[in-house]
Amino acid sequence: MAIGIQTAAYLFASILFILSLGSLSSQESAKRGVFYGIIGMAIAILATVLGEGVAGQVYIIVAIAIASVIGLMLARKVEMTSMPQLVAILHSFVGLAAVLVGFGSYLDPKTQSLHGAAHTIHLVEVFIGIFIGAITFTGSIIAWGKLEGKVRSKALMYPGRHAVNVSLLLACIVLGVLFASADGTNGLIYLYIMTVIASFIGVMLVMAIGGGDMPVVVSMLNSYSGWAASAAGFMLGNDLLIVTGALVGSSGAILSIHMCHAMNRSFFSVILGGFGNAPKGEAKAIEGEVTSLNHEEVAALLKEAKSIVIVPGYGMAVAKAQYPIYDMVQTLQKAGKKVRFAIHPVAGRLPGHMNVLLAEANVPYDIVLEMDEINEDMPNTDVVMVIGANDVVNPSAQDDPASSIYGMPVIEVWKAEKVIIMKRSMSAGYSGEDNPLFYKQNSEMLYGDAKVSVEKLLGFLKG
Repeated sequence: MAIGIQTAAYLFASILFILSLGSLSSQESAKRGVFYGIIGMAIAILATVLGEGVAGQVYIIVAIAIASVIGLMLARKVEMTSMPQLVAILHSFVGLAAVLVGFGSYLDPKTQSLHGAAHTIHLVEVFIGIFIGAITFTGSIIAWGKLEGKVRSKALMYPGRHAVNVSLLLACIVLGVLFASADGTNGLIYLYIMTVIASFIGVMLVMAIGGGDMPVVVSMLNSYSGWAASAAGFMLGNDLLIVTGALVGSSGAILSIHMCHAMNRSFFSVILGGFGNAPKGEAKAIEGEVTSLNHEEVAALLKEAKSIVIVPGYGMAVAKAQYPIYDMVQTLQKAGKKVRFAIHPVAGRLPGHMNVLLAEANVPYDIVLEMDEINEDMPNTDVVMVIGANDVVNPSAQDDPASSIYGMPVIEVWKAEKVIIMKRSMSAGYSGEDNPLFYKQNSEMLYGDAKVSVEKLLGFLKG
């Protein structure tokens, strides 16, 4: 493939990637955005594999085919509840790829033939690319472990951890200076040491973040993987990889900033591996008594209510209850009820997790409201149904400085006349914090699997 044709293909692919990101900003156009991304990636791969100076195309195509089959088989087995884990582990592959590309680029004879400023600039590209890649690799593995339950979700806090991280960062900078001034391949030892240190930094940064904040972590790791890919593009001299990595890196950072704003967290504290200040003082004692209702009693409350708000969470995703929930919503709407969904920015374990699940069940977008839109109307709501959500409706975020989620905006369901909380048990949320909502006088528990419970409610409503 001629260089001019390859450049044109790269430009067209870049335009498709930009259109893809733009379309993903809206639920109505998201499917079209995914299609743009697929076509753009196909063009990018073909233009690269068939480009000038690329040897062994047969082996590359065979490797791509094998990897595609493996990816397709794994993706078909992954449930929507495990999508955050899949995203996290895919980020780790991008980081590992950047590390391997960095070492390969450094050992490439073409690199050793460079001289002067060109050689120094390339060494800086290699060093930064491996540094970002190593942090992304190990950080993403820890994020996957926390989401999968292999690593404890609570934040790992110890005195002086920020000082340790800063010291390690300074050590990497010193190693970078030594690496850039080394002759030939003598700098390999500095590269090895930096990779180990950066890998450790990645572990410590994510370990210091609690489970309740993992959606922001996944978003931030997405940004890291983009910058790692962009660094790999500089090392390989591939303009499309530079542009694509920059698009992913910047969009991930912008999303993280928006999510931090929604959670009242500091963006810079995310990068430093910890949100805000550590909890202060002793946790407030929870007062009140937990009471519960059966399905027939809850159905009676729904029949009497005029305004109903449904707050979905991870428990809904696990039970795959979104389909019977929408059937219930349609039944209530036919009875003249005003029914809406309230979505927290970080409900579930991935940004937009609940929106995707509701879209799967064909829930109309106009009845799916964000937290800021619904909170002001909570005092006018007759019944709120919390289905599998926990941390995003926890009052401790507003009134308990000792809580690890203190300061995070939440959906103020307790301001409604009646709150029905659908859970399997009284277990704490992903953050590990107990929820005082369960003990409030206007709250009632409805125990059981969310899908089974909704189907029972639907039976009583129709009956």
